[in-house]
Amino acid sequence: MQQLFLTDPLSRLRPGKDSSVALMQAAQGAGSQVWWAEPRQLQALDGDVTVLAQPLELASMHHDHQGWHVPDPWFQQGAAEQRSLTGFQLVWMRRDPPVDAAYVFAAGLLAQAERSGVRVINRPASLLIWNEKLSALQFSQLMAPTIVSADCASLLAFTRQHRDVVLKPLEGRGGQGVVRADSAMAGLKALLELVTAQQQLPVLMQAFLPDVVEGDKRILLANGDCIGAVNRRPRPGDFRSNLAMGGTPEACSLSARDHTICRALAEPLRRAGLAFVGIDVIGPWLSEINVTSPTGLREMEWLGGVPAAELVMERIMEASAQ
Repeated sequence: MQQLFLTDPLSRLRPGKDSSVALMQAAQGAGSQVWWAEPRQLQALDGDVTVLAQPLELASMHHDHQGWHVPDPWFQQGAAEQRSLTGFQLVWMRRDPPVDAAYVFAAGLLAQAERSGVRVINRPASLLIWNEKLSALQFSQLMAPTIVSADCASLLAFTRQHRDVVLKPLEGRGGQGVVRADSAMAGLKALLELVTAQQQLPVLMQAFLPDVVEGDKRILLANGDCIGAVNRRPRPGDFRSNLAMGGTPEACSLSARDHTICRALAEPLRRAGLAFVGIDVIGPWLSEINVTSPTGLREMEWLGGVPAAELVMERIMEASAQ
């Protein structure tokens, strides 16, 4: 079996933290040959989608109580080859957001490859439709009070109703651009005009959840099945728990409410072809559904002793063989 991973440049991957590297290692451990390329190296000729890809051999890595220990170099590359995507049993689209024009065009090429029978993780059309903030709205009964709007009057009314709120840009990632505000804040209307680009761009606003001081739980699902979770606690003085914003990962277990949320999402995710997903849960509430390049595998393996990447690979390879 051969698997292709489409990611950001290898020089930007952090092997001790990056879930893409964890998945590559799991693929290699399962007996697959790992190939790598950037999405910009996709092309189509007479309808056949090809890629200029390189085979990778990943070095062994291990972790202890302090974290992951990574050799330098952590991979060896073979010569690049122009190959048809039909030659890969699995193609992983793991480029980080933003979902910009380059991302959209790459997804379009991958959708063409799908028509030729290529199995792409995650389904290209769903990557474009399931915005990581907006997609959770279809499960609004599991969410804290939420509004998505570009209208400042509506956003002001929501703020007055809930007093303490969080604003999230719809194209944001890793906690970037997330702002906490309250109804007594001076300049609130000016802030709303700024984040909506003078009422041209919608933003997501949610009632602030005090439970976030105890952490924001990242739960990973493979083919709708829960693999495990890691809690992310905000650093002192901040409410954002994202690891990219300095949040601290810690081992955690799943509550009965967490399992209820996972069960509600499982079948819709499977129908959408979203085989590897990370959901965020604050207290009892679903916050986001991450589908582009969900993270958390390394922390789950290190802190929880769970072979998370291997479990993800096992479930997805089983489903692909059916």
